[in-house]
Amino acid sequence: MSPDLVPAAHPVDWSQGVWLNPPVSAEPTPEGGLRVQPGKGGDFWRQTSYGFVHDNGEALLAPLPVGQAVEVDFRLDFTGQFDQAGVLVRVDERNWVKTGVEFCDGLPQVGAVVTREMSDWSTAPVPGWTGRLVSVRVSRAGDALTVRARVDGEPWHLVRLAPLAPEATALAGPFCCAPTRDGLTVHFTAWRQGPADHDLHPTD
Repeated sequence: MSPDLVPAAHPVDWSQGVWLNPPVSAEPTPEGGLRVQPGKGGDFWRQTSYGFVHDNGEALLAPLPVGQAVEVDFRLDFTGQFDQAGVLVRVDERNWVKTGVEFCDGLPQVGAVVTREMSDWSTAPVPGWTGRLVSVRVSRAGDALTVRARVDGEPWHLVRLAPLAPEATALAGPFCCAPTRDGLTVHFTAWRQGPADHDLHPTD
């Protein structure tokens, strides 16, 4: 991927975010990260297939205007069914996108849930990402969110392209959930914001 496709982003202090559903604990690390313990049973989902609505996952959110992007880094060491972390973009309880890595059916899966009244889940297994540093990036430009992910600073990969109305007021930032168990701790190492992606695809 062209290095110019994804502009550089600057660090966001954890104190700039506001918790949607505060976690059991959130402790800064000496290296500048944030260790978050979500409560058992938290998640984000609306209706599709499962038949329930969950809007009680933990997320640390700040404004995401058009023309900006958000990035989050975290260590992937999930072991429980549906352990998950990444980026949440939220307009309201019926309109949001969560993207990152979720441990499902014995494997870590990179993907996204796009919700407009009902949830739509896309996913792909990434077993080689276990124990490594995952980066998730969501870029907001025009009427779309462009979702990318990578591991250990390798090239970005396109995960999802989703609609979001330009006039919508959105918040975004790191999220994590532990729908099925107690004791998950997610080590977020960075939160960044910067200009939106220059293009959807490389032009070289």
